[in-house]
Amino acid sequence: YMFPKAHAAAYVMMALRVAYFKVHYPLSYYAAFFSIRATSFNYELMCLGKERLGYYMDDYKKRKNELSDKEKDTFEDMKIVQEMYARGYEFMPIDIFRAKAKHFQVIDGKLMPALNTIDGMGDKAAEGVVEAAKDGPFTSCENFKTRSKVSGTIVDKMREMGMLGDLPLSDQMSLLDFM
Repeated sequence: YMFPKAHAAAYVMMALRVAYFKVHYPLSYYAAFFSIRATSFNYELMCLGKERLGYYMDDYKKRKNELSDKEKDTFEDMKIVQEMYARGYEFMPIDIFRAKAKHFQVIDGKLMPALNTIDGMGDKAAEGVVEAAKDGPFTSCENFKTRSKVSGTIVDKMREMGMLGDLPLSDQMSLLDFM
């Protein structure tokens, strides 16, 4: 079997395109890379700052021989995120009204991760959040959970990370609210 020259030329041309975008349009490159190639991207580990990423990378390096397959994939994604931070680019916090379910976006010179990068949130749940956000603001965490059809653990995790802002836990009113 002889590897066709045209096929080799196509590989070289693709490598040149990738290199061009990585140099001249870095945020677009990272958005496309993380949306398409990153298999185990984790918002909590990678998007909350360079120091936090460094801590988890050191932890993964110490446990190198004990890592699960998912953690190995996550570590590979961490290396690309580390490169992005080293080049001076940052992530912006996920805004549940602007974020897409599966695709990263470049907004105001920063990269906004996709909703499915939240650990435990699958593609279906992320699409549910996007659809629920189209219907307008949420009145409470309970309302968010009902409209978006995500699990309670995901809602709790999103509250801890500040994605739900100051939404009350439930729609139930107290008499003290009227005073």
